[in-house]
Amino acid sequence: MSKKTIWFEVAENETMEDCLERMKAEGYMAAGRKEEPLFEEKDGVPVPVRQIIKFKGLKIEE
Repeated sequence: MSKKTIWFEVAENETMEDCLERMKAEGYMAAGRKEEPLFEEKDGVPVPVRQIIKFKGLKIEE
């Protein structure tokens, strides 16, 4: 039995639309979104590198 809720992360080499299509292909629909910054330390100072975007996927009931 598969999980009813999974978080899908948008990979660096894909668009948000690509991620949504991947979710749909796996039988999930988007039910939420969250973003969190990714930091890298340079000279002892945290520097933002990119945003990590995740979609909450709910299993599509057939």
